[in-house]
Amino acid sequence: MPLTQTHPVSIHTWHWRGFPIRYQQAGETGVPMLLVHGFGASSDHWRKNIPVLADTNRVFAIDLLGFGYSAKPTPGEAIQYTFDTWGQQLLDFCREVIGGPVLLVGNSIGCVAALQAAVLEPEWVRGVAMLDCSLRMLHDRKRATLPWYRRFGSVWLQQVLGNRAIGQFFFSQIAQPKTVRKVLLQAYGRKDAVTDELVDLLLKPAFEPGAVDVFLAFIRYSQGPLAEDLLSQVTCPVLVLWGTEDPWEPIALGREFANYPCVQDFIPLDGLGHCPQDEAPEVVNPILQRWAAVF
Repeated sequence: MPLTQTHPVSIHTWHWRGFPIRYQQAGETGVPMLLVHGFGASSDHWRKNIPVLADTNRVFAIDLLGFGYSAKPTPGEAIQYTFDTWGQQLLDFCREVIGGPVLLVGNSIGCVAALQAAVLEPEWVRGVAMLDCSLRMLHDRKRATLPWYRRFGSVWLQQVLGNRAIGQFFFSQIAQPKTVRKVLLQAYGRKDAVTDELVDLLLKPAFEPGAVDVFLAFIRYSQGPLAEDLLSQVTCPVLVLWGTEDPWEPIALGREFANYPCVQDFIPLDGLGHCPQDEAPEVVNPILQRWAAVF
């Protein structure tokens, strides 16, 4: 499918349960597509995809509650940061902003949020595309299968980070350009995609009020659904894309998702890492457009 043009992207604020939520929008025709970012990212991580996908679809990208430039209420007070919360946020966005059923496209934990939405209210989700889905290796059930010394290490770290002073210091060491760049170079298969622009757009929201507490809350979130739990309940078609060089979510484990009845296709992305939509949009965008064309 040839790409003929890119479309202007507009930025908006939607109020959900009293909290301001940022989202981006482009395109006026075609099946609506909602893009959902991963942990520590925002809708800006789709900046190379939104204006191109808008050539064939109405495209929306949202900052999940607690991330990007959306509100970051104190964890456990006004709201819980769980996949149930984010799944409901996506569904309410479909109802109140988009106005109809959508195609959900997620990266990393955004995949789990998308699957959660598809399970909660299937009538609002026409299909789900997952890019390097989070395997949630620190989940209690997965951790229980590890040797005791590996279980102890992760539990100890989570407990230590529960101390707010220690957690804030830990976050301050991470939220630095040099550290962010190092992490991205580990995660990305294409190293030249790790630019100053990328580092800046991921780092800036980390200094928003409440960002530290949300980060620490999610690091300690070892419950809730696994992708496997949700895939066994999903009734809409699912497309899975996976970077062969993803060091965080190994493709060998991801391939197991192809065994679920809802998964119609599993496409390895050679040489790409954890964020293929940003590393190689010229590869990912056409795949998503061909997929969306059948709905």
